[in-house]
Amino acid sequence: MHNTPLTGTTRAERGGSKELCAWRGEIPAGAKAPVHTVNREEIFHLLIGELLITLDGRTERITAGDTVIVNPGATLGVENPTDQTAISWVTTSIGLEAVLADGTRITPPWAN
Repeated sequence: MHNTPLTGTTRAERGGSKELCAWRGEIPAGAKAPVHTVNREEIFHLLIGELLITLDGRTERITAGDTVIVNPGATLGVENPTDQTAISWVTTSIGLEAVLADGTRITPPWAN
């Protein structure tokens, strides 16, 4: 979704968790994800770098070690305004779906 490498690491079909899924994301320098609404709670933890996170219209700068809780129904945007790749870890429940502003629905394969 972020036009970045996302690597699913835990999901039921791999014999992992029956309720949770997680993935590692690499957000390249200058990348900006479209604002999207999620149907499941997400725990977004920044491992490396810094990002601008827009959550329900409010933008905050986060740095490595920060965690953002994204509630179901919230709108989320992610931007990397730096010249370094940022690395995140996201955990959510199986069944995650994101809806873009134009109505496009995205169902990541590792989240189902």
